[in-house]
Amino acid sequence: MGRPVTLFTGQWADMPIEDLARKTREFGYDGIELACWGDHFNVTQALEESGYCAAKRDQLERHDLSVYAISNHLVGQAVCDIIDERHKAILPPHVWGDGDPAGVNERAAEEMKNTARAAQKLGVSVVNGFTGSSIWHLLYSFPPVPESMIQAGFDLFAERWNPILDVFAECGVRFGLEVHPTEIAFDTITAARALEALGRREEFGFNFDPSHLHWQGVDSVEFIRTFHDRIYHVHIKDAMVTLKGKQGILASHLNFGDPRRGWDFRSPGRGGVDFEEIMRALNDVGYEGPLSVEWEDCGMDREHGAAEAAAFCRKIDFAPSGRQFDSAFSDD
Repeated sequence: MGRPVTLFTGQWADMPIEDLARKTREFGYDGIELACWGDHFNVTQALEESGYCAAKRDQLERHDLSVYAISNHLVGQAVCDIIDERHKAILPPHVWGDGDPAGVNERAAEEMKNTARAAQKLGVSVVNGFTGSSIWHLLYSFPPVPESMIQAGFDLFAERWNPILDVFAECGVRFGLEVHPTEIAFDTITAARALEALGRREEFGFNFDPSHLHWQGVDSVEFIRTFHDRIYHVHIKDAMVTLKGKQGILASHLNFGDPRRGWDFRSPGRGGVDFEEIMRALNDVGYEGPLSVEWEDCGMDREHGAAEAAAFCRKIDFAPSGRQFDSAFSDD
C-alpha cells in the first residue's frame, strides 16, 4: 500500500537528533515521529523562536525524512496522574517546578496546549501521547471501589482535557491517546468510556498500539473496528506473553527484560501480535497514515532491531483489493 514507515524517537532521546536522523534514513525509514524531549523537538523553542520549526524540518529533509506526528507522552501523563516523585524524572524542569502536585498538573495541561500550538507551527496534524489517570490505582476492586470513584476519575479527565482539546481544535490538530496501562483508557471498554466522557469530540482519538492490548488479552482487530473513525496514528510494536506457571500478566514487580516476567515487548514480528489481521483491519477502516515503529526490546541491539523493523513494516503492508476475486464470473 505504501504507507509511510516512520520511527518514533522516544526510545532514542539519548542520541542527538542529527545523528538519529542520519541513522533513521540508513535504517530504511521514510520519516520520523518526533518526541518532545531530548533535543528532538522542544515545544518552548518552537513557540518562541521564529525559525525553529523551519530549521527542524530542514534538518530532517536533509536526510530525506518527513514528519507526520509529534509525541508528548511524558507531559501528558502528568495532566491526570496523582503526582509523586517518579514524575520528576520524566518531566521538563519548567513543568515539574517545585513539585507541588496541583501545580504540576496545571503546568502539564498548559504544556499540552502549547504542544498543539507547536504542532501547528511545525505543520503536523497529530500529537500522540498519554493522558494520565487519577484512578489507575483503583484497578483491582479491593478494598471495594464504589462506581462513584471511577466516575469521578472520568469526570476529572474530561474537566482537565476538554480545555486542552479546545486548543487542539483551534489549531486544527488531533490528539491520539496511546491506549495503555496507567492511562484513563487502557482497553476497548475504557477507551469507549473516555470518548463518551469527552462527548465524542473529534479532536480526541487514538494512537493505536497493539502491543499494550496484546498482553492484556484485548483483541487488537476488534479495537480497530470499534474505533474505525478514531484511529489517528499507528504504532508498530510487538509483545510476547511468557507465562511459565510462576507469574501472571501483572509482571511481578520485575523490570522489562527480566526473563521471570510474564510478558515483555519484542521487536516487531518477533512477538505474538497478529500484524496480518491488523493490516487487513486498517485497510477496512481506510487508515492511510504512517506505520510508526516504537522500538522496544531489551533482548536485542536497537540498531539491528530498528533496521529489521523498517523492513518488516514494508513486508506486512499491502493495499486493499478494489474488487472481488471472483468478479470475472459476475454478470454485473
